[in-house]
Amino acid sequence: MSSVSAAIAHALKPVAPQIFGLMGNGNAHFLDAAVRAGFDYTAVRHESAAVSAADAYFRIANKLAIASTTYGAGYTNAVTALAEAAAAGTPLLFVTGDAPSTGLRGWDVDQAAIDGGVRAPRYVVDRHTPGSIALQAAAHALREQTPVVLAIPYDLAAAESAGEVLPDFASLACTPPKPGLDPTALQQLVAKLDASKRTHILYGRGAIDAAGQIAELARKLDATTSGTLLARDLLDYDFDLGITGGFSTEANARIIAQADTVLVLGASLNQFTMRFGDLVSQSATLIQIDLGAAATNARVDIFATADAQCATAELLDAVQDAQGHWCAGLDLDDLRSRPVGDDVAEDGLLDPRRVASELEKILPANRVLVQDGGHFIGWGPMYWSTSGARSLACVGTAYQSIGLGIASMVGAGAAAPGRTVVLAAGDGGFLMGLADLESIIRTVDSGVIVIYNDSAYGAEVHQYGSMGLHEDPMLIPTVDFAGIARSMGATGVRVETLADMAGLTQWVADGARGVCLVDARVTTRVRAPYMDEVLAANKIAAKALALQSD
Repeated sequence: MSSVSAAIAHALKPVAPQIFGLMGNGNAHFLDAAVRAGFDYTAVRHESAAVSAADAYFRIANKLAIASTTYGAGYTNAVTALAEAAAAGTPLLFVTGDAPSTGLRGWDVDQAAIDGGVRAPRYVVDRHTPGSIALQAAAHALREQTPVVLAIPYDLAAAESAGEVLPDFASLACTPPKPGLDPTALQQLVAKLDASKRTHILYGRGAIDAAGQIAELARKLDATTSGTLLARDLLDYDFDLGITGGFSTEANARIIAQADTVLVLGASLNQFTMRFGDLVSQSATLIQIDLGAAATNARVDIFATADAQCATAELLDAVQDAQGHWCAGLDLDDLRSRPVGDDVAEDGLLDPRRVASELEKILPANRVLVQDGGHFIGWGPMYWSTSGARSLACVGTAYQSIGLGIASMVGAGAAAPGRTVVLAAGDGGFLMGLADLESIIRTVDSGVIVIYNDSAYGAEVHQYGSMGLHEDPMLIPTVDFAGIARSMGATGVRVETLADMAGLTQWVADGARGVCLVDARVTTRVRAPYMDEVLAANKIAAKALALQSD
């Protein structure tokens, strides 16, 4: 006879051997069983970090991971990270303690109701088939691309469980065949693409596995290409324009505006990618191919439900070789150029554009980029290069949170051994996740933390301070993050002038081992271009609302 917890660990070990967790009463027996079973276990220092690390692990490694916390306060501490994973569509398994099967105690909360509120499917183990239920939960996460909660009632965690015959996981996790284009839609799209003289292909996260086919299709159509934030620089293609949307260059936007047909593969077309409606010419035909049932943006002219990889293969076989020479006539010289910024701003603090420009020269080339949320989020994608699929993760942005991205560095370190993990964060968000600086230093073999330290919640300063709201609630006393990092065993570099970057340069020259925190003292006087777009869109919306009121 084995315990319920041991049966769960035995079942999950072959399908999700990586656990990020924090032990408490509700998951102590499960973590004991997991460690004894040989799981790769990484302890974190705040419960939300367990889920954020597992989230980032999947985004980069494309493998299912387990997050684990206790019940009650441990569980509720992780709910914001669970909501982010649900909003982002990240598969992970959240193994958590729960109230006893006999009912809620005085300190319990209705975790089932909360799971439903954040749209996370829930499985509850019993003493008869705990392993089977655990496998069903893991399969659900992968099959439906969502976080799933596996709840262990407190009175069952150490209870004896009878032996059970486990189901075949592959059959449980089996997804239906990926849908291709129906014949009518294929014929319509081929006609549009064959008639196009200036085609642009925009690919998103849903098209990552179709990279080679997209490049071939682009060559055949004489098309330019570009990627969304989470699929940027995916293609090895001469006429790939890089990232598209609020973080793109103006040269990128000008070229896409010339396209008469824009084919979107596996991208949701949110307001930032669409530059609040300015990305695609009004005279152009916008085609979206995605797995959903309907277009995700009102601007779409033609929508087709299909898997991006299947649809690309079908189009590649059906379209004619383009006779035009649009790509060859484009001037791509300034495509990657960005404003380098000034050494310092008018207030004597560093220009974040110049900080980002200098860091691109210094950071190890073999890198993975993870980001927290905040105003600074534009600088990394705009100035720092990455290579290959799944080299960029932004944990927190789907739920518009700050602080969750800090612990994503722990998950990225486990997901990308041999690469330098670079975290971009603001001072406000980093203070929220400060407990897991210890986790980062303990677990990441090669990592750089860049804190854009403007002594403020920068997004609020730019979005609401510019409207005249009082800035006092938006300000943070200046924190010596470099000093904190040194006190915990990392390399800490305070950057008040560009010459101070020498500390990071030396760390890289010495082998880039361990963690180096760069505390960059930047100004709030320089606003990211994407924030200008947000403010402009808000003004237009406010005027429209005022007209309706009149």
